[in-house]
Amino acid sequence: MQADTAARSKPMGAAINDIFRTAHSEGRSSLFEHEVYRLLAAAGIAATPKHAVVASGTEPTDALLASLAGSRVVVKIVAGGIAHKSDVGGVAVVARELAAVRAACRSMLAELPGRHRAMLERSPQSAPAEYQALDGNALQEAIARDIAGVLLTEFVEADAAGAGSELLVGIRNTREFGMVLSAGIGGVDTELYAAGARRGQAVVSAATALTTAGQFLELFKGTIAYRKVAGLTRGQRRLVTDETLRQCFDGFIRLANSFSAGNPATDFVIEELEVNPFACSAGALVALDGLCRIGRPRPVRPPRPQAKIERMLHPASIGIVGASATRMNFGRITLKNIIASGYDRSRLLLINPDGQEVDGVKCAPSLAALERKLDLLILAVTADVAFGIIDEVIRTDAAESVLLIPGGMGETEASREPARRMLATIDDARRAGTAPVFVGGNCLGIISHPGNFDSWFIPEERLPRAQKKAQRSSALISQSGAFLVTRLSKNGWLDPAYMVAVGNQNDITHGDMIESFAANPDIHVIGAYIEGFKDLDGLAVARAVRKATIAGKQVVIFKAGQSAAGQRAAMGHTASIAGDFEVCWSVLSQAGALIASDVSEFSDLFYISDCLRDKVVGGNRLGGVAGAGYDTVAIADSIQVGDFSMTLGAMGASTRERMVAILAAKKLDAIMEVRNPFDINPGADDEAHVLCTEAMAADPEVDSVVVGLDPTSPMVRALEKSARPGFDIASPDSIVQTLPALVAACRKPIIGVIDGGALFDPMADKLMEQGVCIFRSSERAVRALVRYTEARLRAARLRGEAAGA
Repeated sequence: MQADTAARSKPMGAAINDIFRTAHSEGRSSLFEHEVYRLLAAAGIAATPKHAVVASGTEPTDALLASLAGSRVVVKIVAGGIAHKSDVGGVAVVARELAAVRAACRSMLAELPGRHRAMLERSPQSAPAEYQALDGNALQEAIARDIAGVLLTEFVEADAAGAGSELLVGIRNTREFGMVLSAGIGGVDTELYAAGARRGQAVVSAATALTTAGQFLELFKGTIAYRKVAGLTRGQRRLVTDETLRQCFDGFIRLANSFSAGNPATDFVIEELEVNPFACSAGALVALDGLCRIGRPRPVRPPRPQAKIERMLHPASIGIVGASATRMNFGRITLKNIIASGYDRSRLLLINPDGQEVDGVKCAPSLAALERKLDLLILAVTADVAFGIIDEVIRTDAAESVLLIPGGMGETEASREPARRMLATIDDARRAGTAPVFVGGNCLGIISHPGNFDSWFIPEERLPRAQKKAQRSSALISQSGAFLVTRLSKNGWLDPAYMVAVGNQNDITHGDMIESFAANPDIHVIGAYIEGFKDLDGLAVARAVRKATIAGKQVVIFKAGQSAAGQRAAMGHTASIAGDFEVCWSVLSQAGALIASDVSEFSDLFYISDCLRDKVVGGNRLGGVAGAGYDTVAIADSIQVGDFSMTLGAMGASTRERMVAILAAKKLDAIMEVRNPFDINPGADDEAHVLCTEAMAADPEVDSVVVGLDPTSPMVRALEKSARPGFDIASPDSIVQTLPALVAACRKPIIGVIDGGALFDPMADKLMEQGVCIFRSSERAVRALVRYTEARLRAARLRGEAAGA
């Protein structure tokens, strides 16, 4: 069941608000540990140990110790600004005896300020804001002043020890995705296991606005921690029930959605709440440590109206500022490309004070002189000029949408303050209902075949725009215009209905565009190259991806900025903040997106998604056919990518008999044995390839087929021109002529592989033009199919959950 309830969540009660108000009134953004225990209890999340606070200037008493069970006591420092108390000597376990406890308290209070000072001086970047300007004795004195006392808790006996027996569960307010819930291996070695384990084994994460506790539990079942607490490892017993885990996750999700930016009624936002560790004791989860940071809600930008984005993509009128009459500048190139794309000149207008007609297009002297409002206005001017024109556009209500070509609109230090003022002006006008939508700045432009216009500023001689498809069903969104240009230049098959560069996302975001195409009934595949998200736009993207997935569409995303160096480069390129890649991968994958690991894989996944969109993916059983032995090995070796694997389908007896008969007719049965993948021998001709592929696809134990077409074999008609008369791709008996009909008729995916050089490009091109999905190596074909199959099966589950809801 889909749980997109962030906007409707109610505060969880006066008790939690009282805790937050107390901390806020004392000037604290962090809760003390005992306050975290009160918070967990109020939220009904988990058990907490019995505990008592000994304020600074006082000492523990016999009566206080008598309130704690067990023979041992845990002594902890109570101070703001210390995230990991054990690192600075802020945790001790002693006998539950008055003398021992008092000695531990005195020692901790005396020594901790110096230890914490030394740690902060070694790692000043980890210092809280209030300590960053301090050093030496001043820093140590500030730390000592902030100590509120010590916390005494009973020592909880855990039911098991070792890696995975303690859990970490937490929520944090991320800039991109809002509240994110994470859970996994707890204890002091959390980071070590997270760094060494495969994705999803140490820690899993999900956006709380899009996740139910039951869904998160299913995700958590893939972790090492779950295997440990569920008793699934050798010699272990179950420590807690699934229902206990589900209730814990449910409490965190409800807490997150109540105290988040998605709840307009809340006075406080939880910035971070983490319990590390939870111990399993007597069948319950018991919180042994916790931290919580809170803040005030921040303003959220008003949404961009989708109706105006629709006008931008299908404009009835277009205006251009900056098209020169005397030189081929960006504005003039854009004008020529719009005209060349077939857009009606009579619906074009130039805005220029000299009023000069250019390329047969009329001119208006100013925006104020327009006779009617434009659907799309293109600004091909420098940033300093653009800022003034934007104010004029808003003041005169001149356009429904504006395309901002210039750079220097937020991606450089010097331009950030002017860009901030521009956004404030746009937001104020939007709240008043008068602002257009803006795409860019630093924006290549838009190609919209349904809108019949091409506003890119790349000249035709640099990037020929051949009309490739009569019908187009894909859309490609990119933060980088160069990414679009190079993809189009390098991939002859690429011909989306829409190609939109969003640039700096000063206004229109990735989420806006994916939402637009998710609602477009003619678009079935959406691709996005993303360098960074604007505030909360990662969550908007995830919501739009979920909407598209449930509607039967496939969304393919490449998220750049996966390394620290890549994140810095993205910031300098399109003013992007790349964010946490692992969280991005988790949230968008769970929403239904197919996430590429690099640019090459993005191209493969976008291509296969477009080719196979109408095929039925009924399972993960693969059938392989090839005339080269190494090809069959490559197929078998490539069936697992990450944690998802296809299997080699077990061919039925009738299929085997059919294969034997095909080989016998070609006199190849004596040297080949039928198996999957099936090596049909280099002596197999075009007909044998097609017949064996047909037989494999017909087997009920096979869900998809990869066939090596063996272009270098002398028996295959693979050449554009052959020395043997009639033995080329134009022959009626060539695979190029016979395979497309089989592929079109078969409901299952069939992928062809042409593993050969440029000599066989015509063969590949002709097959691709006829709708056959072609790759140039078996490894890439199978790996792309594995990723695509995983995404299609996940999408089917998401649609089932949505239907059930």
